[in-house]
Amino acid sequence: MAFNKIMTLPPEAYLWFKTLHIIGVVVWFAGLFYLVRLFIYHVEAKDLETEISKAFMDQYALMELRLSNIITTPGMILTVSMATGLLIIEPSWLKQGWMQAKLLFVSALLIYHFFCYRLMGQLKIGECKWTGKQLRALNELPTLLLVLIVMLVVFKNQFPMEGATWFIILLVVLMAASIQFYARWRRKRLESSKIG
Repeated sequence: MAFNKIMTLPPEAYLWFKTLHIIGVVVWFAGLFYLVRLFIYHVEAKDLETEISKAFMDQYALMELRLSNIITTPGMILTVSMATGLLIIEPSWLKQGWMQAKLLFVSALLIYHFFCYRLMGQLKIGECKWTGKQLRALNELPTLLLVLIVMLVVFKNQFPMEGATWFIILLVVLMAASIQFYARWRRKRLESSKIG
């Protein structure tokens, strides 16, 4: 009897779980977007003069650690725990294709999250082999996952497969073009600063 009282959730529990889940997603993605941007700056700090390069890399390592531990990971924990609460309230969602696809993409996002911790460790000890350009491409992955996850939540079982496919292809092309454009622009800027 006492156990049943503990397990009975108030009617507004669903709305609280949903609210906190959305807040967690915003915080988590904000952290993920900025974290890999810090990795890019960290890697590119190697190109600076020796005396300031180490100071910048040490500062970026500290910023990465704080961002991960104070914002990104707590956002991930809040997102996953509130999603678990929502699935406990609505277990029938687990049988629906859109939710199964969403959970697959969220699993990819969790792998990305922990991969970022690995990169962060490599950067701290100076063993990261990734270039700034590669990290810029990596930084676009959570954007694609976010788009797919939001579309699944909005469209659910009416997911527009053909339209979504073309939208993702266009997004990938635009992202790749912007990375290439920025790389050329940065290279020209560095060349002109050496000449001047």
